[in-house]
Order: sequence, then structure tokens, then C-alpha cells
Amino acid sequence: MRYGYWMPVFGGWLRNVEEENMPTTWDYVKKLAIRSEQIGFDLSLIAELYLNDIKGEQAPSLDAWSTTAALAAVTQKQELMVAVRPTFHNPALLAKHAANIDHISNGRLTLNVVSSWWRDEATKYGIAFEQHDDRYARTAEWLTVLNGVWNHDGFTFQGKYYQVTNNTLQPKPLSRPRPALYAGGESEAAKDLISTACDGYVMHGDTPETIARRISDMKERREKKGLPPLRYGVAAYSIIRNKESEIKAELTRITTVQPGSPGYNNYQQWLAGTQLEQKVSLEDYSVSNRGLRSGLVGSPAQVQDRIAEFEQAGVDFFLLQCSPQLEEMERFADAVIPSIPAATSPSTAATGSTAATGSTTGTPPPYTTATGSTTGTPPPYTATTGLTTGTPPPSPSTTGPITG
Repeated sequence: MRYGYWMPVFGGWLRNVEEENMPTTWDYVKKLAIRSEQIGFDLSLIAELYLNDIKGEQAPSLDAWSTTAALAAVTQKQELMVAVRPTFHNPALLAKHAANIDHISNGRLTLNVVSSWWRDEATKYGIAFEQHDDRYARTAEWLTVLNGVWNHDGFTFQGKYYQVTNNTLQPKPLSRPRPALYAGGESEAAKDLISTACDGYVMHGDTPETIARRISDMKERREKKGLPPLRYGVAAYSIIRNKESEIKAELTRITTVQPGSPGYNNYQQWLAGTQLEQKVSLEDYSVSNRGLRSGLVGSPAQVQDRIAEFEQAGVDFFLLQCSPQLEEMERFADAVIPSIPAATSPSTAATGSTAATGSTTGTPPPYTTATGSTTGTPPPYTATTGLTTGTPPPSPSTTGPITG
């Protein structure tokens, strides 16, 4: 099992707790990233929103991509999974930014491809907001361009949303054949695209039984397409205490959010913009990404037992949230990480592929073609009139920081 965490770029995860002692500053996230590597966390997810959906639109939030570039320069081994929303980024330009950060990090950059869900945010930043299935169609083209310019100079693509002519992108990413691409989503469109083209599937928090069913479904889809296994990650909110009274008090503190609070309106928009498999309660949403449903709450022994259930279900890594982040991650590391042996070392655990320099990083496995044959590099890549021939499978899917 690998242990990752959400970088607190919004100043916390609790919609009803105004001050979580997690300042929205570069100094804090830098301190957290450096310390987290030292105590056993080997993956960080940097979410991308231009407005703060946790603390309210007027609250500060850090930019995902410039923060990730800075983190790449001050960390040594941690996988940096940065969220990206195709609606907000030209794919060829984003590919250039990502390739550069991949070099800064020595092959540690990965992407979490996100379907936008927040209409007000898009409007306030001058971005056209599309309906759910239209966003998926845009994402499919976006990913085709991303993969194309990462893998081939002279790449040309003419599609409905994007047009690229005779592109040159140098240097290419260190991670070969590309930085790993993660995505999440619970709609049929999301699951079909993810099972076709992603390297990893990330999920909202839920019980081990529910997660096991989702993993089984994705494995079956993947096998039918003749593709190698995905990596599976789950969001979770962690509370570790020794006394039952302390656990109950902390749960009460964090799970009360009232209509009219800064994050409540954003919650309503999020529900309207997704296609989740089950109803999300207001209590669930008081903690981001349904993290409490994973049940990493209790004594150290109870949490260790729960983690073992997820491992049995097929989960490869957690993406943890807690508050205040640094103190609670120290508590989690002391109580859990030394107690559960890792199946693989952090440097090889993501997917086991190799950067161009020969170092092993958290990037995708050897490239698999649409026919299921495996090779170390992508097949010849050409694209015209919005269609691709001899391409990688229509690149990864969409997930909001794990959305529908």
C-alpha cells in the first residue's frame, strides 16, 4: 500500500471550520511536502481550482501548476500528481508546461485529468462551460493532442475543439512513454474512457465493499480491451485517536455544515454538475471527496485493520485528507505507516515505468497498443480531421478531483 495525500491548496478540507491552521501559503505547502517525504508519504495530489470551493469564493487558493513546479524543485522522491482541467488549458501548451516540470522533478510528474464541474468559476474566468457529456468529448480530443505532442514532433491534428499543425515540443518529458495519467468518475462515459486509456483510476471515499465492486468492474472492462491493469486509489479522511470519546468529539467538530456557509452554494453546484452513483449527504460533503466514508477513523489498530480491507479489495494507494494536515499526517505516519509493510518501494510503486534517464518513477507501464500488444514506445502517430490512426488508445479520461 502506498500513502499519498491531498496538498491543502485551499487552506483546509472542512466546510464548517473556518480556521484549520493550514495557511494558504507557499511556505506551508513547502514545509508539508518536505516533511511528508521524510515520514513515508510518497505521493501528493495538487488540486486545481481558481476559486476556493472549500472556504468560499472570496478565500485564497494556490495555483496548482506553479505550485507543482516549485514543489518539484524542493522534493526528491515524491510523486507529484497535479490536477488539470482540459476546459481551462490548451493541450499543446499544457504539454509543454508538464514536460518542463517533469524534467525539474526528474520524472516524478503525473496528471489527474479532471472534468470541470463549477459553472460560476468558469464564468468568472471567462471560460465556456459545457454540459457533462460535451466535456468528455472535449477531453478526448485534448488528450489526443497531449499524447501526440509528447511523443512526436511534426504532430498535426484537426478536430472540433483543437487544431495543431506540425508541432514541435522539446524537450520531451523524461517519463516514457509519457507521465502517468490518472482519472476518476462514476458515470458510464467516464468509466468507459478510463478503462480504455488511463494508467490509474482514483475514487471518492467509500466502504471497502463498494470500492471492491468498482475495482472489479474496471478490471473486467480493462481485460475485455486487452489492456494491462490499472492502479487504484481512494480518497480518505483520517482521524486516529486512542479514546472513543476523542473520536466522537472530532467527528462532531468536522461534520456540521449549515446552509448559508461559504461552501454551501458550491456544494449545490457540484451536485448539479456531476453524475455520481449515489446520493451525497450534506454531512458527507462537510469533508471533501466523501473522505469519511472510507472509515479510516478509530484507534491505530482499527485503522490498520480497515486499510487491510482496502488492500484486499485491490486498492493500491490512498489519497489522505486530515486537519490540521501536518500534525495529523505525523500522527498517521507514527501509527500506521511503519506497521504495515509496503509491497514495493516508493520509487517503483506507481506503475513501475522508467524515465528517459533510466531512473524508475511513478509513470505508466510499457505502452500498450489498442490491439493489446506491448512495446516500449507508442506506435506511429498521425491525426487528421479529428480522427487518429495508429495512436495510443484515446487518451485518459476525466475526473474531477474525482468527479462524475
